[in-house]
Amino acid sequence: MNNNNPAKITKTKMSLFSVVMLALSSIIGSGWLFGSWEAAKISGPAAIISWIIGAIVIGIIAYIYIELGTMFPESGGMSKYAGYTHGPLLGFIASWANWVSLVTLLPIEAVAAVQYMSSWPWSWANWTHGFVSNGTVTTSGLLVVFLFILIFTLLNYWSVNILTKFTSLTSIFKLVVPSVTIIMLLLSGFHPENFTMAAAGGFFPYGSAPIFAATTVSGIIFSYNAFQTVINIGDEIQNPKKNIWRGIVIALIISIAIYVLLQFTFIGAIEPQMLAKVGWNGINFKSPFADLAIMLNINWLVILLYLDAFVSPFGTGVSFVASTSRTLAAMTQSHHMPKFLGKINQKWGTPRIAMIANWIISCLLVSVFKNWAILASVISTSTLIAYATGPVTLAALRKHAPQFKRPVRINAYKIMAPLAFVLASLAIYWAMWPTTMEVIIVIALGLPFYFFYEGKLNWSNTKQKFAGSWWMIAYLCFMAGFSYIGSTPFGGQNWIHYPFDFLVIILMALVFYYWGVHSYQNTAEMTDAQSVNDRVKEH
Repeated sequence: MNNNNPAKITKTKMSLFSVVMLALSSIIGSGWLFGSWEAAKISGPAAIISWIIGAIVIGIIAYIYIELGTMFPESGGMSKYAGYTHGPLLGFIASWANWVSLVTLLPIEAVAAVQYMSSWPWSWANWTHGFVSNGTVTTSGLLVVFLFILIFTLLNYWSVNILTKFTSLTSIFKLVVPSVTIIMLLLSGFHPENFTMAAAGGFFPYGSAPIFAATTVSGIIFSYNAFQTVINIGDEIQNPKKNIWRGIVIALIISIAIYVLLQFTFIGAIEPQMLAKVGWNGINFKSPFADLAIMLNINWLVILLYLDAFVSPFGTGVSFVASTSRTLAAMTQSHHMPKFLGKINQKWGTPRIAMIANWIISCLLVSVFKNWAILASVISTSTLIAYATGPVTLAALRKHAPQFKRPVRINAYKIMAPLAFVLASLAIYWAMWPTTMEVIIVIALGLPFYFFYEGKLNWSNTKQKFAGSWWMIAYLCFMAGFSYIGSTPFGGQNWIHYPFDFLVIILMALVFYYWGVHSYQNTAEMTDAQSVNDRVKEH
């Protein structure tokens, strides 16, 4: 019955160029439209350092996942790795956290497009001005957001082939517009004195702590996060051994250069008189780069930016519908989610039911969280919690499954894996109280699904499943509790002052990391891991 399937799937395998374009289309989304402004409000000119720190954090985490992604090139891969080594409970927690971040990303991109629409300066566009009020989407704006998320979904509904063509086209446009914006703002109104202006507090107007807070709170981690799109479509890529890591590395290098230059340009483009009057935290824009272009009278750039305010979020939204649906579909394989969500349409090769479910849930989420910055914090924190399982999984596999094929074997994993875990833990803390607690509660809301299906399985091997997961449960409790008692710059009660709070996080993260590595369980899921790994070609 399925004899024709492999041929169809082979035809739609993605080339390296398509992989890079897909990754860039995911990475360069609403983050470039709002991230520079949000970061500058929090840490002033030092926001440039925030983007570099964010790049280091995500770069090292991505480095870990390159080995895992090439070992297990499969659809929805990031939802499965933790379950291979530590059992279905940890696998569920990790995949649920990852899915929460992905399904939240769909509305944030739609919100970004609607917020730029709401500031259209033309008289004929007055009907859009009520879409956003004080940074929050209104009821009329929500209807447009729902429509945009539906369009994201429909563009993925009919196959990988349509996705590939769409993202390759939008990615080129999304590279050109930020580049043109950087050049024009630098040429038309760059003020180097903004970087050291005493009236605005100098280069570090609010001290060093906000540099780290901005990394998570202003959407920097969120902006870089999208490398996982490549991991989650591993079995749809030509020559995954080489093209997974090449696609991730090339896309990250390009996006880091663009984001750092955008922040540099944004800081220098602010009018010094405005800056001296209100300070960095007083800058209030609806559509940051478009507002700057209006102030500088570059009308054609204004039009281009408003156009890109559709293209960038749409490109990212469309890319992540693919990743989000595959993540939800993959969760059904642990038998702790309804099986119908994992059904793949045989004709088009897409998990259509999962896509529809994600659209509904995205609409519900944006009805609760109607602000871009809040959505960015939720995404960053839940993503980092999911990512934290990767270094533990990699170290456990090195120790307990040395026979597995590793097309890409990362160097110095005994240093890089714990470092990645520590950096992820710090970035979770930087999200600030109460965001850390709120996200952990949202992750805990998934557990009733797990326990319902565990009951249907007659609680088989429950003790073993918990044995592989106690370290993560304790870790999440610690992160939530420590966020509350931590230093004032990160929303805590200041029981432990900055920067000593960082030292506590680092030390405790190492404890949880090694506890996690030694919690390895010889799971039934390892049989699935072996079968996926057996298909890998090392040469």
